[in-house]
Amino acid sequence: MTNEQVRWMLKVIQPERTLASLPGGAAMDQSAHASLLGLSEEVYATELGRMREEASDAAAELLADPAVAAMVDRLPLEQGAKVVAFGDSLTSDPQSWAVILREVLAKRRGSDDIALTINAVAGETTTQGLVRISGAIDAQPDWVIFLFGTNDARTQGPSPTKTLVHHEETERNIAELRHRISSETSAATIWVTPPAIDEAKVANHWGLARFGVRYRNEDLARVATIIRESGEPVVDAADLLGTAPDSEVLIGDGLHLTVEGQKRVALEVIRRWSNLA
Repeated sequence: MTNEQVRWMLKVIQPERTLASLPGGAAMDQSAHASLLGLSEEVYATELGRMREEASDAAAELLADPAVAAMVDRLPLEQGAKVVAFGDSLTSDPQSWAVILREVLAKRRGSDDIALTINAVAGETTTQGLVRISGAIDAQPDWVIFLFGTNDARTQGPSPTKTLVHHEETERNIAELRHRISSETSAATIWVTPPAIDEAKVANHWGLARFGVRYRNEDLARVATIIRESGEPVVDAADLLGTAPDSEVLIGDGLHLTVEGQKRVALEVIRRWSNLA
């Protein structure tokens, strides 16, 4: 197995999250996670450690800019604030925008005791998010940041006739997620639009093709429009990364973000969030 394949599985499959809801899921250790991916524990731990270090380095690079540090200082977060990052693999990725943001907060505002919890599961749609949102509500956070809806636009097979979730249902699901948060917590929310993908790379990737995964950018753009029109503060990652993202921001599968792409999303979240102070 190549290093690229190992990294892809760590970024995407994530048994520590996808199996966490099973009765014995929480008790599974690193050795079990490695075994499920067909890796030795040493390879698993070493590569995951490298990826996390790269995310920490990305946070340090952001904070090296005084303007970014000033924005972080302005974020509307009181002492002991609780933040939940909610989404799918773009958020659960060990190098995600949420991981980078958590590192930024720890490095710059560590004395404020801000807790950022990542509540994200790879492959989930907004329909599945309606089930899982109760965990975020139970935490009674001050802020919830969503990057969700990419998998609603997913299709299956070479000649699909529908997305996993129809766009009208996506709109209803997002409205319900907003309603649950606003009626059951005092949290404020920010939404991040799903970025565009490279359709050809997705269709031909060794890992995604195994599961028949396909995407069309027009379907992702429809989800992004729903989010823009939701009435909540929005970080427009779809606009930020462009309609045809290149290899600097997309890994080889054409779907998931490189650490550079994740860093750009984290920066825009910080920028938008700081303007809400």
